[in-house]
Amino acid sequence: MSERFYVYILASRYRGTMYVGVTNDLSRRVSEHKAGSVSGFTKTYKVRSLVYAEPYPSISDARARERTLKRWRREWKFKLIESENPDWRDLSDTL
Repeated sequence: MSERFYVYILASRYRGTMYVGVTNDLSRRVSEHKAGSVSGFTKTYKVRSLVYAEPYPSISDARARERTLKRWRREWKFKLIESENPDWRDLSDTL
């Protein structure tokens, strides 16, 4: 069985504070963010809505994409999110 990795973007609200992360278990990780069980940026700024995710076959590919997205300007991230999720719905219920 091949493992899958995800690069994801969480948001506090429509075009609000964003967080870019990587994980091998998207459902678990989003649940941790929503519960505030891990101290840090997402807990402090209440960044809890999953608005975007991309699957990758390897951790190295996912981390490379994460680094790229973290360097992007906010407007570029907005366009990326809105290309797949124009209403900024919380996608966590589809996991």
